[in-house]
Amino acid sequence: MPQGVGLPHTDENTLRALFDEHGAALLRHLLPLTDGDRGRAEDLVQETLLRAWRHPEALHPDRGPARPWLFAIARNLAIDARRARRSRPREVSDEVLAVVPDPDDELERAVESWTVAEGLLALRPEHRQVLLEVYYRARPVKEAARVLGIPPGTVKSRTYYALRALRLALEERGIVS
Repeated sequence: MPQGVGLPHTDENTLRALFDEHGAALLRHLLPLTDGDRGRAEDLVQETLLRAWRHPEALHPDRGPARPWLFAIARNLAIDARRARRSRPREVSDEVLAVVPDPDDELERAVESWTVAEGLLALRPEHRQVLLEVYYRARPVKEAARVLGIPPGTVKSRTYYALRALRLALEERGIVS
């Protein structure tokens, strides 16, 4: 920041000295307030120091040590940022985009799902039922056992043998190699 920008009492050297003296402590203070998000915490440290640059009167030695003021500003900024995030829809990462289907693959996926359905029909009914409960309905073993009226150990063994049989059926149809 060039000399003369902002208020004349706080220059780049003062800002650098503030960062050197208080930056690490501010970051440690802000990490829990940002749920451990280091990037957000670093942004808040910068914003805190920017506030100090804009309000050099708060850093005057007659007002006492600067650290309590900086920590109060940092805490208030973290609270404001949290409130702002809660008032907006939740942000998602790029990982979500990786699961968005490619429109070119729609036909291929439809054919694969039909083939898997055919493979499921080739299974014995008790194997098909256990796969439907455990995988398609995403039930835990205990719940699938309760629904099917069989012991949990039977659910596990049927799942194992059903998956082997399904793999064989899919290999015959050219889906799995």
